[in-house]
Amino acid sequence: MKPTPSINDFTEREDLLGFFGPDSITWRVHSDPAFSVGGIRALLLQALHPVAMGGVHQFSTAFATDPWARLTRTAEYVATLSFGTRRDALRQVRRVRGLHRGKSGVEETTGRHFNVDDADLLLWVHNCEVESLLSTARRSGVPLTDADADRYVEEQVVAAVLVGCEEADVPRTVAELDAYFDRIRAQLAVTPAARTASRFILLPPMPGWVQVLTPARPAWSTLASLGAATLPGWARRLYGLPGFGLTDAAATAGLRAFRQTALAVPARVRESPIVRAARERVAAVEPLSA
Repeated sequence: MKPTPSINDFTEREDLLGFFGPDSITWRVHSDPAFSVGGIRALLLQALHPVAMGGVHQFSTAFATDPWARLTRTAEYVATLSFGTRRDALRQVRRVRGLHRGKSGVEETTGRHFNVDDADLLLWVHNCEVESLLSTARRSGVPLTDADADRYVEEQVVAAVLVGCEEADVPRTVAELDAYFDRIRAQLAVTPAARTASRFILLPPMPGWVQVLTPARPAWSTLASLGAATLPGWARRLYGLPGFGLTDAAATAGLRAFRQTALAVPARVRESPIVRAARERVAAVEPLSA
């Protein structure tokens, strides 16, 4: 597995712009309100790989003891990699790769011995995230051409390689991404670990005061329902969810309505501090001279 690059490999300007920058499709997709639904969809999709889910079940005790902290760390990782400086992104990458290192086990339903950082498992997680975020963005109404979609998949290769995927195996176009899922579908299943994870994602435990005094429960229920409804039909059928064409149309309509409602909220409220800080930081970067 290749080591992560050093900050010394980049200029100061490159560091400040981050791995993607304001002109990237990544910034457009990851700063949109639909991103939150896409993230939940990705988690549900990722849980369908028995070995990848087995690793989470065996080694991520936070799912049982402090699930909100785990989700927060995951969201922070993706946001920092997308919008942070290269220095900050590499710090997050090294933390994640350190958590993966040296962890191995046997998945109960398949009998496969695995390492948490096996390249094929990392690739599965990456591809679920990319496909989910892109699919959700396009269905919600984010203006993306076919060329933009291919460019997004290509941009995300750097994220895959940083976390430990083999570069030659990472899809670079939407067609390659679709072909990957066609190949791997036969390996997917809803294991007991996947059932447990999906129940948490769809109906997470919340302290009583949070449910009573904040809108967290109905807000999360809306996001989680949209995340499940926008899964591919074959994935919904694996979970025992409706898989008919009408569901797709209704899910798309609900997703578009959610995005339009969220866009009515001022950006300073809607966007995360990491995104706002990134916009301010890159605005101060001197353009390259002609």
